[in-house]
Amino acid sequence: MRLFDLHCDTLGECLRTGKSLVRSDLQLDLERGRSFSRWAQCFAVWIPDELRGEEAVRYFDDAADLLEREAARCPQLCLIRSGAELDSLEPGQCGAILTVESGAAVNGSLGELRRLYGRGVRMMTLTWNGANEIGGGVREPGPLTAFGREAVREMERLGMAIDLSHASERLFYDVAGRTRGPLVASHSNARSLCPHPRNLTDEQFCLIRDRGGLVGLNFAPGFLRSQGKAGQEDVWRHAEHFLSLGGERTLAIGSDFDGTDLPEDIAGLGSMEALRGLFLRRGCSEALVNRIFFENAQEFFHSL
Repeated sequence: MRLFDLHCDTLGECLRTGKSLVRSDLQLDLERGRSFSRWAQCFAVWIPDELRGEEAVRYFDDAADLLEREAARCPQLCLIRSGAELDSLEPGQCGAILTVESGAAVNGSLGELRRLYGRGVRMMTLTWNGANEIGGGVREPGPLTAFGREAVREMERLGMAIDLSHASERLFYDVAGRTRGPLVASHSNARSLCPHPRNLTDEQFCLIRDRGGLVGLNFAPGFLRSQGKAGQEDVWRHAEHFLSLGGERTLAIGSDFDGTDLPEDIAGLGSMEALRGLFLRRGCSEALVNRIFFENAQEFFHSL
């Protein structure tokens, strides 16, 4: 199968625990991806809300250094900085796209933002749950700051995707009103099915759809259902809802591997084949499943 996953926190877990991206007991490692015919993985550097300033910058650099070291010692891991490089991936290889989860990593500096782009960052979640120099997160609502307005303009100029997962609604609409290009919610589900503030309203999804952006399905149980045990069927429910809103070219995968607990029937990367099979059994065509699991994200990153 082919897989393009917009979000995992495995890089940070490897940094924290000393485990390897190549083979580990985490939810994702390279060994379990060897069977994929094509695999592109966004590796997020999560900046916790307690890290700010130079401490956040150093943490980003430590994680980016780790990804580069792993790529240097493991030919299976290929660092991707352009859409063209995605096309050169061979079966069993992992195309690693460096992303950032929380704009605190740029420390309120456009120069730092450009440096991150130079290090390979191609997508940045503007906030985590708290507010930072860019704007308000889902737990500390607020609009773009003066620096945030400059930052999103520079991200569009550079070709760094603007990710609004974790954004407050106020920040979401402020960004939408001040930008022209596509927007992303890399790991968010449908609020109409599960009323978690991290999930998207139908209006937000449609705005991302109309702007040519992406929404990645998140496997976190608390974002899949508010009561009872979540499972693969709930991932399908959220996908079906977004598809009913015309999301055939918007919907993607944003697993959140190693950033969350998982449903009992999703054991990590090794469960992706089974999830793909479920989508097919629920009536998705092969072409649509290919779009959701790979092609929509591939086309998006080609366009940056």
